[in-house]
Amino acid sequence: MNNWQELVTPKTPLADVFPACALTDLSHFGLIRASGSDLRDFLQGQLTNDIHLVTPELAQLSSYCNPKGRMLGSFWIFQRDDDLYLQLPADRLEAIAKRLRMFVMRSDVTLEATGDELMRFGLTGDCATKLLPFAPANDKGCLTRDAITVLRLPGDRPRFEVLGPATQLSALWSEIAPSTQQTGPDFWRLMDIRAGLPNIFEDTVEAFVPQMANMQLVDGVSFTKGCYTGQEVVARMQYLGKLKRRMYRARLETEQRPLPGAEVFSANGESTQAAGRLVDAAASPDGGFEALVVLQISSVEAGDVHLHSSTGPRVEMLDLPYEIPSTEE
Repeated sequence: MNNWQELVTPKTPLADVFPACALTDLSHFGLIRASGSDLRDFLQGQLTNDIHLVTPELAQLSSYCNPKGRMLGSFWIFQRDDDLYLQLPADRLEAIAKRLRMFVMRSDVTLEATGDELMRFGLTGDCATKLLPFAPANDKGCLTRDAITVLRLPGDRPRFEVLGPATQLSALWSEIAPSTQQTGPDFWRLMDIRAGLPNIFEDTVEAFVPQMANMQLVDGVSFTKGCYTGQEVVARMQYLGKLKRRMYRARLETEQRPLPGAEVFSANGESTQAAGRLVDAAASPDGGFEALVVLQISSVEAGDVHLHSSTGPRVEMLDLPYEIPSTEE
C-alpha cells in the first residue's frame, strides 16, 4: 500500500449520514491521459462533444458510442498542460482505452492510464471554497496551480474535484481533513445522481443512446461538431426521431442497493418486457436509495413503476435539477 492509499484509508467508519463538509477519495474513477500533436483531431472523431472547447479553464462532459450510437462510456474531460484527461468509472478504463487505441492508426496520439501519476479527491459543501487554496467560480470551471488541478462540478451544493501528484495532494488532504468528514464512493454517486449526471458502468455498456441518458441536457453532446462514431444515429434521434425513453431521478424503497443495469417494470403495461434500466443508485439520507433510471416516457406517464418486476419495490419519481424541453416529451 502506497502513502496515498494509507492516508485515504478510513481510520474510523465512513459517514453513514449526509455530512455538511464531505471529503471523498475518488480512486473508484480512472484516468486516461491523451497526448500528442493530433490528440484533439483524433478525439473529435471519436467522442460526442466538441473537444476543441476544452481549455485549461473549462472541462466538459462527453461520451463514447459504438457505431449504433449506444454509449460505451461517459467522461469528464479536462486539460493539464498540453494533455487531455478522460475520467471515467474504473471498471471501464481498460476497455475504453483499448478500443480508442484501435483507431489511432498513424495519428500522433498516445493514450495511457495514469495509474498513480495523479491522485484524486472530492470536497463537497459550503466549506469547500474556504478550505481549498483556490477554486473555480462556475460549474465545469477548471484551474491548475502548482501541479494541483481543481474542477468545479455541478450539484445541489458546492462540489469540487482535486487532482495532483501524491506528494502535493497528500499535504492538502492532511491540511483539510480535520475540518471535514470522510465519505466513501456512495456519497459521490449520490452527488452525481442529484446533479442528474449519468455514469456508464460495465453492466450498462451499450444500454443507452446519449439522449436516453439526458446527455444533450447536460451539454455532453454537440450537434454541430461534425462526424464521430455513432453520430448518424445520435443526430437522427435528435432531429428526426421521437425520444421514447429518457433518464429520470427516482427514489427506491428497498433495503439493498440495486446495481446499475437492474431492470424496471411498469405495473400498468401488458408487456412482460422491462420498461427501463437503472443507471445508478446510492443510499439517501432520507432512507432508501436515490437513483437515475432510464425509462419509457409512456410508462412514467402511466405511473406505477417498479424495480426488478411489476410487483417489486415502487419507483417514485423525483425532480431533476434541469429542465426537460417540451420537445423531449
